[in-house]
Amino acid sequence: MPKTNTLVKICGLTSEEQALQVAKLGANAIGIISVKESPRYISAEIKKKIFKSLENFYPNIERVSVVQNCPIDLIIKNFLGKPSETIIQLHGDEDIDYCKRIRDKIPNIGLWKAFRIKSEKDFDRIRPFEDFVDAILVDSWNKETYGGSGKKIKSIYLKNLKFSKPWWLAGGISIGWIDEILSDIKPDGIDISSSIEISPGLKDIKKTEALIKFLKKN
Repeated sequence: MPKTNTLVKICGLTSEEQALQVAKLGANAIGIISVKESPRYISAEIKKKIFKSLENFYPNIERVSVVQNCPIDLIIKNFLGKPSETIIQLHGDEDIDYCKRIRDKIPNIGLWKAFRIKSEKDFDRIRPFEDFVDAILVDSWNKETYGGSGKKIKSIYLKNLKFSKPWWLAGGISIGWIDEILSDIKPDGIDISSSIEISPGLKDIKKTEALIKFLKKN
């Protein structure tokens, strides 16, 4: 298999120590959950501290703040002054008007939009957003949670999937699925969370290292 330039994002970090460890392993992006209902949620203060450390030691890594149906003014308030994130990831039911408004109010931060896929028809909802976001994240659907469920999308839905913007694949990504992802699905990036966890928000660093190494060598 030829070498891939597929990017890797590790999401749901909750500690500064693990964020720095994961960055050192070669992740391209690190995500922090700013959704209070999530078991991986951390406060704006802790998020700021983690992102500032990443900015100091690994300035090229994308620092992604994951929000869900959050008032834009609250997102800005949680910057605690100057924003330390480079990306806002919308992981709820935000519409195009919301994307336009957040672009207007926060123009200097990248905008990613996640979509939960239950059936093939769900992809039709994504196309209208392409002109209003910088990247698309395709995640599995779960009635219990908006993300981090560890469930996979059916691979048949993902073959030959293309967008006008870069797209990331999330949902149950593990070493056992990587070969198929790289050879048949070919996303621009993969987003990994629960499959490398000891418990929500606590990553197994050995598993994380093995997965990143496996991905980077292919």
